[in-house]
Amino acid sequence: MAKIIRARNFRWDVPLKEYKTEGTGFRDITRQTLLGEGEGEERLNFLTRYFEVQPGGYSSLEHHEHPHAVLIIRGGGEVILQDRVEPLHLHDCVYISPHTWHQFHATGQEPLGFLCIVDRERDRPRLPDTDDLETMREQPEVARRLRV
Repeated sequence: MAKIIRARNFRWDVPLKEYKTEGTGFRDITRQTLLGEGEGEERLNFLTRYFEVQPGGYSSLEHHEHPHAVLIIRGGGEVILQDRVEPLHLHDCVYISPHTWHQFHATGQEPLGFLCIVDRERDRPRLPDTDDLETMREQPEVARRLRV
């Protein structure tokens, strides 16, 4: 059945959840699944999720087999993409290709909010090991921003 999920102040009429329930390599981030998990949405082959990172917060450093499509809809910040750090501004689109290390950071005075669209069926994230971190820290800008 077709429907509209109403929003107000970057919150939708779906559950607000913790970003993750395990681990410590992230800070001050929440998520809402807007489409793909609700009743009647079983035929969608993707999930549309909203993540909100509070100022000074960050997502986990990870990579996956599956790609991500990300659209910044609130605030700004930075993203680690493998071996570089890129600024993020309102309405920027980010393509995260398979097996690309990535981590989002809210660096401004307001939250960094973004839509993230992924396949419904996808692999679990892989976190970096000591060798991965050593390689990433060879890039000064990545080493400056990296949080684990």
